[in-house]
Amino acid sequence: MDKVLHAVFGSWDQILSGLGYTILATVLGALLALILAFILGLGSRARNVVVRGVVRAVVEFFRGTSLFVQLFWFYYAMPELGFGFAPVQIGSFIIPSGVFAGVVAFGLNFGAYGAEVVRGAINAVPKAQWEGATALNMSPFQRMRLVILPQAWVGMIPPFNNLLIQLLKSTPLLSLVLVADLTAVFQQIRDDTANTLATFFVLMLIYFVIAYVFTLLMNALETVASAKLGRGRGLRAVFRIRAADTSVDIGKGVR
Repeated sequence: MDKVLHAVFGSWDQILSGLGYTILATVLGALLALILAFILGLGSRARNVVVRGVVRAVVEFFRGTSLFVQLFWFYYAMPELGFGFAPVQIGSFIIPSGVFAGVVAFGLNFGAYGAEVVRGAINAVPKAQWEGATALNMSPFQRMRLVILPQAWVGMIPPFNNLLIQLLKSTPLLSLVLVADLTAVFQQIRDDTANTLATFFVLMLIYFVIAYVFTLLMNALETVASAKLGRGRGLRAVFRIRAADTSVDIGKGVR
């Protein structure tokens, strides 16, 4: 274990770089997946049968094909069609082209799963809410934006959190497209120390901490969204220090 910890501190710059690629691919992939989830989820409810058919085909295609194959296709096959990715340099930090291929693959794959979350959450809004919004003479856009989506959004957050964690755990695939992500760096440490047990135990702890931070953020988002609907006390109330209970008088007991 000491040898592994010594190697970890000796490879600190590589670990930070790998951690940066992992978090960057997770966040950008999740944002793309969220956008596609709403587009495809709302499109699946379109009245036009052609639109519904196209949306259904896209969702089933990206849910039904391997993320591993999709990543390879975007990184190795797309350049043959003239649609390759190029690395981007921001200061001294270079983002490899494989990260962008990963973001697109993650976005499309998890966006397809997210579309089903959006569709299911919207369908779960009670019928009375739809009828009430219609009775108020709201347009279909107003009905969706002001009444349906705010209620459906609360129900979407827990399954979106699951997809976010799954996306994070998919980022080791980036090492297959020549990105030195967190797993690739620890793989090198394992090769140097020949200690598989300790190396991957430390790696698991790091992934757990990242996933737990994402979970806390999503829980906070759910608390805020619920408070806007009048459910719960909201994020400020959760962290507020409770005032002293004045109903208790020392020496006289509870009134």
